[in-house]
Amino acid sequence: MADLTGIPRLTIEPSGRTEFGPGVVAALPSFVASLGHSRAFVVTDRALRATGIVNRIETILDAEGITSATYEDIGPNPPTTEVDRGAARLREFGSSVVVALGGGSALDAAKGIALLAGNPGSCAADAGTLWEAGDGPPLIAVPTTAGTGAETNGFGVIEDPHARRKVYIGHSSVRPRIAVLDPELTLGLPSKVTAASGFDALVHGIESLASLGANPVSAAYATQAVTMLGQWLPVVYAEGGNLEARGSVMAAAHLAGHALTLSGLGLVHGIGHALTAHAGIPHGVALATVMEEVMAFSATAAADAYETTARALRVMPSGGDWPGSAIEGVHRIAGLLEIKHRLRDLGVTTDQLPVIAADAVADAVTRNAPREPTESEVLDLLRSVW
Repeated sequence: MADLTGIPRLTIEPSGRTEFGPGVVAALPSFVASLGHSRAFVVTDRALRATGIVNRIETILDAEGITSATYEDIGPNPPTTEVDRGAARLREFGSSVVVALGGGSALDAAKGIALLAGNPGSCAADAGTLWEAGDGPPLIAVPTTAGTGAETNGFGVIEDPHARRKVYIGHSSVRPRIAVLDPELTLGLPSKVTAASGFDALVHGIESLASLGANPVSAAYATQAVTMLGQWLPVVYAEGGNLEARGSVMAAAHLAGHALTLSGLGLVHGIGHALTAHAGIPHGVALATVMEEVMAFSATAAADAYETTARALRVMPSGGDWPGSAIEGVHRIAGLLEIKHRLRDLGVTTDQLPVIAADAVADAVTRNAPREPTESEVLDLLRSVW
């Protein structure tokens, strides 16, 4: 009989329902009703109304008799204060479905708002205690970017402006019951946002493959995501009006979100969180700044994962160097997206590097990296890209 003692125990929770396709957002009222409600509290970001999307959602809800209110005081990298204000508004509005509309920041904030509304007296700064809190109201996620995968899980990352660090807030009850993936909502995205969000999804797939928490199910999701992103991400960056490309990247980002939910991430995200907290660098740009260097640092420990990555990106090695081929594939995509920069060109100063390194090592996701880094190793890595 085969020795099965080395096989880890694995729990896969049922995921929420996914509705995918051009125009599917028109069915949003029926999705709200399917959760037993006739009221919707829309959480979105300040910039989205100018695109016409918020008005469109409000009109769709109103036309089918869904009473709604909109909280749109969410900015990039939302701080705990914005989440607390949103929770207060939701408590005033009353029982409803929370509709999270926007990019990753809006979706993450909406999860926090829903959870806090169900736990009066709590605040977003109490994030570490809320994993055992009471249930929040049901949530529907309607992403308008393709990258974060936030619609696949019940946790989010928000910023504590006082501690200048990212905090994780989440609970199983605020995992979106329904993810509404309508690629038409991404057609107007600026190319820089398309690049940053898409590269985030690519990192999700690759880090998921390499992470200590990787398993056969997460690897299946991640491999397909990386394959699709390698093919379609450069296309969607060059041809923003290509609906097939938009849909393919949105589907791939969703798969990568499922992967990271099952496996966790790693050092690239640990550094990325610290760079955003201390220097305000957009998340996807921060990841691109260090992705290749972290892959080189992890190459020996993650050799099998990087072979899978290279094959998915269709980059064959010379001399059997699969990790080198994977890094080459990532370098090619980053170049096509024009997303990799030096830290100094992004406003990072040399005196910020030690605290960024320390916070990156302390970040919870870094513990899942295939090779555990020290502060000095991360500091050397940051200096190499400064």
